[in-house]
Amino acid sequence: MSHYSGCMDSQKPHFLEACFLCRKPLGYNSDIFMYRGNTPFCSKECRQEQIEVDESTRKKSWKMSSSSSRSTRKSDPKDSTSKKTARTGTVAVA
Repeated sequence: MSHYSGCMDSQKPHFLEACFLCRKPLGYNSDIFMYRGNTPFCSKECRQEQIEVDESTRKKSWKMSSSSSRSTRKSDPKDSTSKKTARTGTVAVA
């Protein structure tokens, strides 16, 4: 008869056991700084560093996607001959 060894031997650590960035163990009585819902950090500095990395990645991705869409639009002869209107203005979000 075989026994199922299951997940007990290979349990993943709980997501609040270590800092997402520096992997420092998080103490039971210490502050945990959260980002994006379920990403824990040991300090404000680690959290801020991750926020800056994410923003930089997002900006690079946005620049690449906007430049590729611009080049696609420029090379498409249909867009240059069609007459389309566009609204411009300012949008404020509170």
